[in-house]
Amino acid sequence: MNAALIGLSSSLITILIFTFLKRFDKTTIYGLILMGIAFLYIGYTWTNIEVASISFLQALFFLLFAYLGIKKNAYFLVVGYFLHGIWDLVYPFFGSADLLPPDYDYFCLTYDFIVAIYLFIINYKKSHNQ
Repeated sequence: MNAALIGLSSSLITILIFTFLKRFDKTTIYGLILMGIAFLYIGYTWTNIEVASISFLQALFFLLFAYLGIKKNAYFLVVGYFLHGIWDLVYPFFGSADLLPPDYDYFCLTYDFIVAIYLFIINYKKSHNQ
């Protein structure tokens, strides 16, 4: 439960920071964050080459979503964050959950879904106000 609360508060703090820092391009910032959270898995799993290889492939997968979100359409970021939350749920079936920090799945899942919802809302408003 604490991990989910920390994920919730972290996502809200991230959203607030970049809401007030208007000079930053939100699409680029959230794309960079998506890439970063995907590549964290490699850092956590580097001691097991098989699991690290799976983590590397998922990082490339989310790197593609981040790139497409920045360059093509911000809705790719929405999908990327949502899918990364799903990845957090299914990771134990592909990797080794004992290599991750305790309750990392709850933290990251909460963070990912809150950011995905936020990005969906701002992109929906932006596309319907034009």
